[in-house]
Amino acid sequence: MVQWYRNRIAEPTTNDEVYGYWVFVFGILLGVLGMLLFLTSDVTTATTTGKSGIALAAISLVLLMIGPVIRLPLRRTANLVSYAGGFVALLGVAGFLVAYPGWRSSGLAVPVISVFALGLVLVAVGAALVPLVGGSRRAPTTEADAAVADRDGDPGAETTDTAETVDTAAAESDTDPDAEPVAEPPKSKARFEVFQDRGGKWRWRLRHRNGNIIADSAQGYSSRQKAEQGLASVRKNAPGADAVREEVEVEPEEEPADAPYPPGESQGTFEMYEDAAGEYRWRLVHRNGNIVADGGEGYADHDAVDDAVERVREQVGPADYLRIDPTAFEVYRDAADEWRWRLIHRNGEILADGGEGYASRTNAQDGIGRVRERAADEGAFEVFEDSAGEYRWRLVASNDEIIADGGQGFASERGARDSIGRVREYVDEASALDYRGAAFEIFEDSAGEYRWRLRHQNGQILGDSGEGYASRTGAIDGLRSVKRNAPNAGLDDLDAGDDADSDGDEE
Repeated sequence: MVQWYRNRIAEPTTNDEVYGYWVFVFGILLGVLGMLLFLTSDVTTATTTGKSGIALAAISLVLLMIGPVIRLPLRRTANLVSYAGGFVALLGVAGFLVAYPGWRSSGLAVPVISVFALGLVLVAVGAALVPLVGGSRRAPTTEADAAVADRDGDPGAETTDTAETVDTAAAESDTDPDAEPVAEPPKSKARFEVFQDRGGKWRWRLRHRNGNIIADSAQGYSSRQKAEQGLASVRKNAPGADAVREEVEVEPEEEPADAPYPPGESQGTFEMYEDAAGEYRWRLVHRNGNIVADGGEGYADHDAVDDAVERVREQVGPADYLRIDPTAFEVYRDAADEWRWRLIHRNGEILADGGEGYASRTNAQDGIGRVRERAADEGAFEVFEDSAGEYRWRLVASNDEIIADGGQGFASERGARDSIGRVREYVDEASALDYRGAAFEIFEDSAGEYRWRLRHQNGQILGDSGEGYASRTGAIDGLRSVKRNAPNAGLDDLDAGDDADSDGDEE
């Protein structure tokens, strides 16, 4: 549920935000079911179906009120009052099930309705009135902070003295009238995000409101809870930490999943063969028998195949592919043979596109650069209503040229402006494929299958997947296998083996 909420709606600040949302949704579904049961029952008689419909509708009203309470960051007292109100309202529903349909003659109608109404009032009081009369939220105590530090391990343990020092200073400022007031920290323009990376590890990052990543965890955690504990430790230690300049040269670490196997350990072999048209071709065969790559074109002789295989060996290792984390600019060629770009989210949503085609891939990449620069100006975005009554947005250059749009319509102006906010948040960080040497392109063919191809910066296709995959993830796994196996794979000439066999038979 949490992952679905994160991918489809937004990054939750707490798990309660997600649970409250699902309680609210469940309340809506329960209310719809209750109304359907009541409307399909015989309203002239007290049937079980109609009775159940009324009860479900009443329960749905309780859930619709409790859901937002769970989502809001209220004090514990407010939550307890609201939960107590929900319990009282459910007692009223239980009383209705017992007393109905003879509750009027027995005189229980008014008491049952009163109990239910009292429960709803308590829920409303807990959500609205208690926060108004209860004062400001209480700051976390030293003991609570120390508990978080203990869960975080050694780095968090070092923060206990700092917390105690802050509390002591605060106490002295309260007792000493001449003490200088403690300045409140300025309001932050950034927020912490906890997310799950491609490897299934949990990480945190600090993102400025302009979209730039200010800091990150640098390491993965086995669970979301541990990532949140690490984040809490950073928030405690960072304000008083010293800045130390260390001259350390850090080499970029290559992803283990893409690192090539050492010589002699490759699990693949290049095979050279002659096709039915008399042309020579190559293919990369895994030791399990699967063909993981092929050349896609024929050559006139063996030497040309040798050269092609050598180019693949040299280019496939450093060749990059598009990583969507959580967004990326995808450059592709459409059915009209024009180059286009689009900003895609890892959940599959298209956040923006260029709206027009380009004559070359380079022009499309230049268009992405213009969008990155222009998106920083909020005034460059225009929201308008189309002929179908839907709201759309577009990004306009200084010369009034439309350089990007949302690609879809929204039911309200707010929806369009929220879309603009997401684009401005992601556009600076979104990766784009860099064709230096060669790069892997992942595309969807006419049959709806995903394939990859290795394209040189001069436009030449060095190799392709040879087969289609059911998902983009499958295509990425396939090209990763090629990156691991191709650089040090041997080359077998199948025709030479066939000739040797025929010579042996003649002898």
